[in-house]
Amino acid sequence: MTTLLYILAGLVLLILILALIAPKTYNVSRSIEIAKPKSTVFTYLRSLKKQGEWSPWGKRDPNMEQKFTGTDGEVGSMNYWNGNKEVGEGEQEITKIVEGERIESELRFLKPWKSTSDAYITTEDVDANTTKVTWGFSGKNKFPMSIMMLFMSMDKAVGKDFEEGLSNLKKQLEK
Repeated sequence: MTTLLYILAGLVLLILILALIAPKTYNVSRSIEIAKPKSTVFTYLRSLKKQGEWSPWGKRDPNMEQKFTGTDGEVGSMNYWNGNKEVGEGEQEITKIVEGERIESELRFLKPWKSTSDAYITTEDVDANTTKVTWGFSGKNKFPMSIMMLFMSMDKAVGKDFEEGLSNLKKQLEK
């Protein structure tokens, strides 16, 4: 019985130590240059409906259910989706727009697990006909997910998706 108590105490202590050292936040982003003026790129990017043309997740479930509410491209507009296991269920709401520079949104994932992230897209002039687009998201790792982040990388988990999406965006806008 005493041995069992020591084992349980050891497991509790291990979990507490892991929770203390586990990463509390994440931030993943990728950038690409697009041969179009910033105003053209920004106008295109602010549309939630147009994200389906370049987002890698839309291609993973062409039968995904989507509902759009609000005025597309304005603060408060929202995209709800419900798809297969790869895309899950959730919603994205535009929360802030800095005209010509930044679009912020809140991603609320409902399935396969609940979480919330802050997403953003920024645009910067490289020159008159080239725009640098940065797409990213950040959030907090809550217990027990924070412990899992010791063994997996959010950057590795979604970084390639961001790269694929930005490559699709470049092809879409430069055609």
